[in-house]
Amino acid sequence: MSNTIFAKIAAGEIPADIVYEDEEIVAFRDVNPQAPVHILIIPRLPIATLNDLTAEHAPLVGRMLHLAAELAKQEGIAEAGYRTVFNCNAAGGQTVYHLHLHLIGGRPLQWPPG
Repeated sequence: MSNTIFAKIAAGEIPADIVYEDEEIVAFRDVNPQAPVHILIIPRLPIATLNDLTAEHAPLVGRMLHLAAELAKQEGIAEAGYRTVFNCNAAGGQTVYHLHLHLIGGRPLQWPPG
């Protein structure tokens, strides 16, 4: 799992349009955006899926969600609204097996999402 494209972005081995990074989290713009704002928020820690989370990961996931709200404000989409999504495994739409939170907004979003 540590050789996923997201792990390589987190390690600085692959360039990305990074909007935030610290010792635990990296956030970058999706290369195939589904809306005007589409940012991926990933932990540096190699966690494959939501199913692999433990209670010890709760603070990290909380920070990821808090960062999503902060980035929504920075991107100017907080007031109008936005969506956050974790996909889990193939039937859930996950294609990269490195935990990642999608921050999507900047246009009206439909429900159900697909």
